[in-house]
Amino acid sequence: MHSQAPDVGAPSLLESLRAGTARLHVALEKRLPFFSERLDADWYRRLLRAYYGFYAPMEAALYESDLIPEGFDRVMRVKTPTLMNDLHALGLNAPAINALPRCANLPPLATPTACLGALYVLEGATLGGQVLRREMAQRLGLDADNGGAFLNVYGTETGRRWKDFLDYLARMPLDAPARQDAVDAARSTFSCFEQWLDSQEVLL
Repeated sequence: MHSQAPDVGAPSLLESLRAGTARLHVALEKRLPFFSERLDADWYRRLLRAYYGFYAPMEAALYESDLIPEGFDRVMRVKTPTLMNDLHALGLNAPAINALPRCANLPPLATPTACLGALYVLEGATLGGQVLRREMAQRLGLDADNGGAFLNVYGTETGRRWKDFLDYLARMPLDAPARQDAVDAARSTFSCFEQWLDSQEVLL
């Protein structure tokens, strides 16, 4: 990871990530069906299976790489177990979950800065949880005990954990090429995720 002093006047890593992924973020949000009138229990179940098919290999690739810069609490932030619990609550047993298709087209995570970019996408995805939790509770009767825990994976800690993550990013003294590497990985994560969900026919 390039750790020399950042360029004076250059955008921060967070600013670079936000600017570099804004269009992809908006495009994906428009295709997610959480607020569609057509979303029913079956579609939600298929959507969560697809999420698991991406998060399980993605988190495995990240956490088994030993490239994530020091200071990131993997145990506290891993989300695949919560998805598994939701799928169990929705009627899938362990063999059925293990048999679910997994995304093979993951973003390249060959550098510490690429890992930072991917983590930015996964952590940022938790921010809308409160809104999604309320919507799914109202429309489908879902809560943390019957299949809706992933939507609010950090619960009341969501805001604080996001701030902690931003503080973590701010401690990374990256030069311009390293920042671009993180942005490229974040963009690739968004693209791979959307392509995967599309292939599973769960998007609008």
